[in-house]
Amino acid sequence: MRRVLLILVVILGLLILGLGLFARYQITRSWPQTDGELSLPGLQAPVTVIRDTRGIPHIYASNPHDLFMAQGYVHAQDRFWQMEFWRRIGAGRLSEIFGASQLDTDRFLRTLGVMRSAERAWEAIDDETRAALEAYAEGVNAYIEQHRDNLPLEFRILALTGVSFTPEPWQPVNTLTWTTMMAYNLGGNYEKELYRAELLARYGEPVMQELTAYPYAGDHPVILPTGVTWQKLDLKTVMQPPQIAGLDLRAEDGLGSNNWVVHGSRTETGMPLLANDPHLSIQMPSIWYENGLHCEPVGPDCPYNVVGFSFASAPGVIIGHNDRIAWGVTNAYPDVQDLYIERINPENPLQYEVNGRWVDMEVIHESIPVAGRDEPVPLTIRRTRHGPIINDVPYGTESDWAYGWQPLALRWTVLEGNRVAQSVLEINKAQNWEEFRQALRTWDAPSQNFVYADVDGNIGYQMPGRTPIRPNHDGLTPVPGWTDEYEWAGFVDLDDMPHSFNPAQGYIVTANNLVADLSRYPFLTRHEGAAGFRAQRIVEMIESKDKLSIADFQAIHGDNANLFARDIIPYLRDLPLDRPKVAQARDRLLTWDLQEDMDSPEAAFFESFWYVLPDAIFADELDDMVRRDKELIRRLFAQPDSHWWDDINTPEAETRDEILIAALNDAYDLLVQRAGKDPDKWRWGALHTATFRNETLGNSGIGLIESIFNRGPFETSGGRDIVNATGFSNDRKRLFQVTSLPSMRMIVDLGDFGRSLTTNTTGQSGHPYHKHYDDQIDQWRFIRYAPMYWDRGQVEANSEATLILKP
Repeated sequence: MRRVLLILVVILGLLILGLGLFARYQITRSWPQTDGELSLPGLQAPVTVIRDTRGIPHIYASNPHDLFMAQGYVHAQDRFWQMEFWRRIGAGRLSEIFGASQLDTDRFLRTLGVMRSAERAWEAIDDETRAALEAYAEGVNAYIEQHRDNLPLEFRILALTGVSFTPEPWQPVNTLTWTTMMAYNLGGNYEKELYRAELLARYGEPVMQELTAYPYAGDHPVILPTGVTWQKLDLKTVMQPPQIAGLDLRAEDGLGSNNWVVHGSRTETGMPLLANDPHLSIQMPSIWYENGLHCEPVGPDCPYNVVGFSFASAPGVIIGHNDRIAWGVTNAYPDVQDLYIERINPENPLQYEVNGRWVDMEVIHESIPVAGRDEPVPLTIRRTRHGPIINDVPYGTESDWAYGWQPLALRWTVLEGNRVAQSVLEINKAQNWEEFRQALRTWDAPSQNFVYADVDGNIGYQMPGRTPIRPNHDGLTPVPGWTDEYEWAGFVDLDDMPHSFNPAQGYIVTANNLVADLSRYPFLTRHEGAAGFRAQRIVEMIESKDKLSIADFQAIHGDNANLFARDIIPYLRDLPLDRPKVAQARDRLLTWDLQEDMDSPEAAFFESFWYVLPDAIFADELDDMVRRDKELIRRLFAQPDSHWWDDINTPEAETRDEILIAALNDAYDLLVQRAGKDPDKWRWGALHTATFRNETLGNSGIGLIESIFNRGPFETSGGRDIVNATGFSNDRKRLFQVTSLPSMRMIVDLGDFGRSLTTNTTGQSGHPYHKHYDDQIDQWRFIRYAPMYWDRGQVEANSEATLILKP
């Protein structure tokens, strides 16, 4: 019996060992070769790829073709599944591998016309950019050809479910679809037009204006407090559209970013310092891919010498520095989308009215392959002179909604062409302020706030982007499309867009705050964006010292101060609370340092209070259209007699203080439920956690698969409208869980590029269990940095692998 048991144990052990070895093989077989030599047909000369200790590649090539071909190959080595997923988003081809669950997404993106926009962009860009995109595609395709039997793990797991496919060759338009999707993520506001339209229809113009007019506080900074004055435009009131029904028109918090640049007169080194941290959705792997692109030698025939953050699907560097200049970006939130109400011919749903005449629509017929179905799903897209009719999408073209209501056509600058890929490469080559601004002339979308610094000691700001001129409306709500009265009158020229060079205050701060006084700059119609709390805090921290260092910039990046709380906590001081434990929790807020650190019980209580407060104020009247707008509510605190404080569902007229007391009680009860009865043990980080999820299989609902790809939860500090901007969910099931975050952090020292610092959210690799898959998470959440290596000697001294790519 002992012998039998021993044999069984040995067999079991061998089976476990065999399964372990098989699992390891399956996991590691697609990991990239990073050392030695590798043949890459199509190269014109050898290319060297040196990876530093974080796996960040620096590519050294003798010509632009090889530089971008190698970048495409290296991107695919580390992130090909991410690239495949992104291009399927842009093409509206998710259903093809994920089934009917993604059909609505595909319908919408095809109706929007992301691929058609990319094709227009391809026609508009210059020859140099075309060559770069083609070389990049060659590199990706070389990877696909060499790894057909060793594709990333996601491909093999999908194959186990019966979804097996061979990746198609990468096309330059696949890169351009992703630039369109980024513009959509950062530049879309048509949903807010629908939200305002429904408010208008339900409650009338005064309520709509009160709740949605862009509320920017006079005590918060604008990016350009002084500057050029534009001609005042005569804006007209927009007509009230019909009642909008059947759409989910919730007002959601937008994404954002911070950047700032300080002149050498205010730094310890005497040279500029520049910082950036774009706030984007949390995901695994990171949206950013850090790399260096170096021509050897640098000259007219090969002018690139740049390091920074790229997208694994596009050539060049989006944010970073070259040998002369550095730059960073935040979202500017201009209004570049309008919805037009089209009049349809009652006898022909494929005709619409233009100035009293019926005009034929452009009708596009497409078929959507769907995994698990034998036949593709047909899609009919209707387009007017303004763009696609987007309300054909939600319920299909056969529904009453599609034809029984006046259709809405979307006009969006990006759908008319976007040359941002060209702009990126021109920025990468720019050597001074004039060349930098010239490069931004082709940055059509998304409109961004660019901060700039150079090795000559200059700093600057420029907002680029195709911004429409609206002579007869302000873009707040949908407008009639059957007349020319509401048409755009061209676009604002870059020279007339806000810009600043070496401003007197010695610094420039942008944090999605107001660019300039809108009454002075009426071209820049803006109805969304941050209320200025982050910008105010950055300005305060800059002005608190005569001379700033890199350590001071790190402290700004990691600051967790809640300035909104600073403004409203005084209103809670004298409230007559009748629950002693609630009163004690309130009293702790009165002495709180306002820092939303992981260990802070006060942060947990305040954010619970903020969670319940908007509903306490608005839900009785607005139902599902509650505004979670901090500046709006901050203003209401100063209006104790406002009608919004009264609960219309009770016979009594409630006061502001009564609503605040009720909200504090509800917040306390909520926190007891989620964090326990002992306030000393409440911790913001225990509630405010970050889980980095793979965008596809990480949301599969299968625990084993999700555990392979996802990482977390991790306790996190910060919050919304805080410099350390870790935005979170308001969904009760996922309350306080991080949904957006500083997607990378960068500090550039123009006095010595070798002292510059970066951190990413997750890691360079997209391969689960690779050592660089999640090695930067703790560095990111504890506001730590690593060197942003620059010259080749520095890179080689800190390298972990060197790969020679040969023709």
